[in-house]
Amino acid sequence: MGGPGDPPEGTPEGAPGGGEDEYRSVVFDESFVRAARLQEYSAQERMADHAPAVRRRPPLHRGLPRQALLLVLLIALAFGTAVYMGVRHPTQLPKAQIVEQLRMTVIPLAPRSAVPGATNPEALYDHSPAAQFRIGAEGFTLPPVRRTAHFSESEVVAAVTIAKDYLVASSLDPDVLTGDTVRGVRLLVAPQQLDQFDQSFYRPAADGRHSPTGWLVRFDPAHAQLADHRIRVQGTLQAVEPSSDALEVTADHTLVYALKPAGADARAKSSLVTVRRELTFRFDRDDLRTHQAELLTSYVQAGPLACGGDTADHLSPLLAGQTAKAGAPPGTDPYETDSATALCGTLSSSAQPRV
Repeated sequence: MGGPGDPPEGTPEGAPGGGEDEYRSVVFDESFVRAARLQEYSAQERMADHAPAVRRRPPLHRGLPRQALLLVLLIALAFGTAVYMGVRHPTQLPKAQIVEQLRMTVIPLAPRSAVPGATNPEALYDHSPAAQFRIGAEGFTLPPVRRTAHFSESEVVAAVTIAKDYLVASSLDPDVLTGDTVRGVRLLVAPQQLDQFDQSFYRPAADGRHSPTGWLVRFDPAHAQLADHRIRVQGTLQAVEPSSDALEVTADHTLVYALKPAGADARAKSSLVTVRRELTFRFDRDDLRTHQAELLTSYVQAGPLACGGDTADHLSPLLAGQTAKAGAPPGTDPYETDSATALCGTLSSSAQPRV
C-alpha cells in the first residue's frame, strides 16, 4: 500500500520512486485524475469568492441633473445683478426715456419802409441778394466729409444726408409751406422728440419749446400764397463729433420765397420773404440706422414781418406795398419761468430787392 503521497494504484512504472523525485507532488497520472473529487461551485459561491464580471451602474439620482442646477443658479445670479444695477444706478435710463427738447427762437424782422413788389417774381430775385442762390434742394449742398475718431466716412455722410432731407422737407415742400401737412417732417424726427413735435402743432405756444415755426417754415394760408415754387437757397452744412457716441450737424441756410396775397390772380404783385434758419442736429448710431434726427436748437430770423405779430404758429409776412406798423413785440413776464422772451429785429434795406 502506497504512502500518503502515492497515487491510488502505486508508483507508475519507470517513474523514480520515493521522495527522491522533486516533481512527485505535481505530476499526476490518469488514475489519480479519475479518482479526484470534482466539485462545481454554485453561482452564489462563485460570487462570494470572486469579483463580479460586470461592473454595477451607480443608482440613478432623482431630481434635476447637475447641469440644470448650474444653469438655474447662473440665471438667478444674472437676474439679481440686473435688479441690483437698476436700483444702484437709477439715473441710467434707456435712450427712449432720455428726452432733450428742441430749443427754438423765432425773430421777426420789421422793414423800415414799404415792401417792394413786382408782378414778375423772377425780376425780384434778379435784383436781390438772392440773385446767385441755387434753386430748391440744390441749395442744400453736402460738404466734403471725412471719418471722425469714432464714426466712419459713410456714417458721417449718412448724418449730413439726413439733415439735408429734413431741411428739404421742412422748408421746400409746398404742402408744408401752406400748412396742409407735417407728415413728411414728422417722419424724420427721432421718436424721443415726437411728443414735443406733436404738442407744438396741437397747442402752439411762444415758449421757446412749442412753436411750429421752430420745426419748419410755413406761412399763414389765409394771408399769403406762393407766387413761385422755385425757392432760392444758400448755406452750409458742417458735421463734428462732440462725443464718441454722437455726431452733430450744423445747418445754416438762407431761403428766399416769392409770395403774393392769398387768392390773388396772376396780375397781383409779388414780394420776397427771407428766412434764415440755423439748426443743430444730433445723431447716434440708432438715428443713422433709422434715418431720423434729433434737433437740439433752431434759430430763425424772418422778414419782412411785423414785430407785434404772432410768429409761433405761422409766419405772416408783410406783402408788396405794406409797411410795418409802429409797435413793439409782445410783453415778457419775468415771473413766468416757462415763457420765452419775445424778440424783434429790423430788416436792413440791403436785404430787400431794388425795384
